[in-house]
Amino acid sequence: MNRYPFESKENSAKALGKNLGISTKQSINICNFVRGKSVKKAKEMLQKVSEKKMAVPFTRFNMDMGHKTGIGPGRYPIKASLEILAVIAQAEANAQFKGLNTSNLVLNHISANKGVNQWRHGRRRQMAKRTSIVVMVEEGKTEEKEKKGKKKAQTEDKKTEAKK
Repeated sequence: MNRYPFESKENSAKALGKNLGISTKQSINICNFVRGKSVKKAKEMLQKVSEKKMAVPFTRFNMDMGHKTGIGPGRYPIKASLEILAVIAQAEANAQFKGLNTSNLVLNHISANKGVNQWRHGRRRQMAKRTSIVVMVEEGKTEEKEKKGKKKAQTEDKKTEAKK
């Protein structure tokens, strides 16, 4: 059974990546990097990170980290970005299954939490990295409706000013 830390709305969909073998610290910075963006833009950004064309700014866990042009401390977490990209794609597929418009989805909630501890066997036993990712996408307002609403408001304001 999947447990989500929030209740779902009618115009939203969610996905959960449980105990992925990626770094929690890198995942937290990636989630902060893409939170609030549209799904299309977030997928493009993560694809660029995996190709080392765009760096993720590390605002936390950045001790002794090299700087990148224009963003300060940053890195290219390829493995973590590809795993998070897959979870975002799952959330988008869930939204499409619910009948939502996938062209204007927004990453409303995305977070990374520490997963379960797992021992690796061998002569020197170590703990494996595990991270759980929670993604919630929500249907955003269409730009055409917003533009029409703004134009109507502006024309009504002009009409009322002309009457005065």
